[in-house]
Amino acid sequence: MANPFFQCKEFIVHQQHTSMKVCTDACLFGAWVAKQPSLETAHSIVDIGTGTGLLSLILAQVTHKNNTKITAVEIESQAAAEASSNFSISKWSDRLNLVNDSIQDYTANLMAAADEKKLFDIIITNPPFYEGDLKSPDKNKNKAAHSTELSWTSLVENSSSLLKEEGHFFVLVPTLRAYTMQKLAEANHLYLAEEVLVYNDAKHLPFRSFLHFQKNSNTPDKGNSVLRNKIVIKNADNTYSTAFTELLKDYYLHL
Repeated sequence: MANPFFQCKEFIVHQQHTSMKVCTDACLFGAWVAKQPSLETAHSIVDIGTGTGLLSLILAQVTHKNNTKITAVEIESQAAAEASSNFSISKWSDRLNLVNDSIQDYTANLMAAADEKKLFDIIITNPPFYEGDLKSPDKNKNKAAHSTELSWTSLVENSSSLLKEEGHFFVLVPTLRAYTMQKLAEANHLYLAEEVLVYNDAKHLPFRSFLHFQKNSNTPDKGNSVLRNKIVIKNADNTYSTAFTELLKDYYLHL
């Protein structure tokens, strides 16, 4: 049985009523985005498919100095309620806003307002991974893990619409599907700036990719090169690697 809460150094994530629990790769992804230079000047962030609210809370922790506003969008009502509760008990509750809606409807409503000031500097998302895979009997878990409610095409189209010019789009995907995400992004004027391959250990192939895209900026004709890095989670002796520890030491209690 999953722990009903996940305790970090500066916040707590209750997850009793959320289908998709806090996991290591999501924590690592949030911590990696939190180190990005674009966070230092960001005034507005949207977290698509926030689940427990973990990614929003990580980014809220590192953006307190510039008073960044974070909007977390979640379609599943139980997850939305739990994320909202997690936000309310955090020290950054005044900067965290939960929207219980699909990103498609949220984007449509924002576009109808025709106010460019409402667009975002940064989008972060840990989207549904699976298309056509065997589903769980849990309908809420299917919403969170399968792309029946949010296809990657729709995710990228809406993300491009929501981003300001030169805005940043950060997404966590299975490594085997990273190229698919890259091509969908390019078709919507989002160009790959950095890819980080994540390995459980040095003996195995990478299982996750952290992708950083920039809108209408890092186009091939400008000659910009893509930064490529890797993170190995565990050393040969099963201890956490230096890279993992450096990223998560501000969040994990025992690092």
